[in-house]
Amino acid sequence: MPSSYPSSKIIHPSSDLDDEVLIKVDNVSKKFCRDFKKSLWYGLKDTAGDIFSPSGQNPTDHDDATLRPSEFWANQSISFEVKRGECLGLIGHNGAGKTTLLKMLNGLMKPDTGSIEMRGKIGALIALGAGFNPILTGRENIYVNGSILGLHKKEIEAKLDEIIDFAEIEDAIDAPVRTYSSGMQVRLGFAVASSFKPDVLLLDEVLAVGDRAFRQKCLDRIGEIMDSTAVIFVSHQAELLAHICTRGIVMQAGKVHYSGTITEALIEYDRVQSEKTVSSGLHRSNKPINQFSVSTDSSKLDWGDSISVKIDLDTYESGCFGAIQIYIRDVGDTIVAEWHSKSHPDCQLSFSRGSSSISIELEDIKLAQGIYKLTVNGYDHTGVTYLMSSVNELQFTLDKGVRSVSNYQL
Repeated sequence: MPSSYPSSKIIHPSSDLDDEVLIKVDNVSKKFCRDFKKSLWYGLKDTAGDIFSPSGQNPTDHDDATLRPSEFWANQSISFEVKRGECLGLIGHNGAGKTTLLKMLNGLMKPDTGSIEMRGKIGALIALGAGFNPILTGRENIYVNGSILGLHKKEIEAKLDEIIDFAEIEDAIDAPVRTYSSGMQVRLGFAVASSFKPDVLLLDEVLAVGDRAFRQKCLDRIGEIMDSTAVIFVSHQAELLAHICTRGIVMQAGKVHYSGTITEALIEYDRVQSEKTVSSGLHRSNKPINQFSVSTDSSKLDWGDSISVKIDLDTYESGCFGAIQIYIRDVGDTIVAEWHSKSHPDCQLSFSRGSSSISIELEDIKLAQGIYKLTVNGYDHTGVTYLMSSVNELQFTLDKGVRSVSNYQL
């Protein structure tokens, strides 16, 4: 988990970068070679060019923006910014280039074209066990990683008990990391990456391992540091992405296919995956929902009022939602409250063939005065694929809100 990048023509912190922009990626591309022998030869030529050319590029060698035989683009022409307080979700199937991009952001790889500008301390958990020496104990690895982040011994010691307690591995903290299970490694890795209050936090599928209680602890921790941190989160779990991300980028074949709000990005990813499955000629059963509409019983509320949300369905067959999730966003598209069926076990999730409806009561809404958007998402049994999403089409006004409560559970 390096705290800064080496000086190079590709990655360079900029003095005129907006103070709130902690990550800036500009036209970044990365290529690899499928042929091992050619890869070694290309690497030797490129290294020689970097050593002997004053500019770091051999003028007689190839153009960084072109491909040589057997090469392919893992990432191509990627640009985006992440500000303090934002969480960007990277979405895409395996091989879309998400992890390669994160490794370049963390300084583990050098991009072939473009620039990456970072600010502050970088905490990262990109691969299981990455950053840990398997021979050292968990305690020793905490000191090593803290030192890499530029922290003094006293600063690490001040956080040591907190990290061990969060990771819940007190009994194994003095055992070598190679003896840890995958879940224990993720617990320790996330605890280290997040406990030192990084300015930038890079997370790749870290919540896919571990029990539900630990995942909730991780989400709570991300929420605690979000105001002062720029987060990039990679996951295949739509529910987690929708829960913590403010924006989303859909990656396809190493390129940015779509960029927008996290809800819109998840819907676009689901659409692309559906088209790909159909075009491949594989059998794919139709989703049970033909049409749906979402309505509320009121468009104006006061502090503490309730609002009833009704989902009208027209379905091909009987079925059941795996989960229903409702978000309330302010005019800045920030999630300020949410409702999830898992917290309401009595909620109706099943529907009948033909016309049916589901009603959900959101009680005791306590928000500041203003205009809000309401999104309703319905997932299948996997909790990943959308069966429906209202995409912020509903609005209501709170006329007499007197206080502001941010991101609470309904």
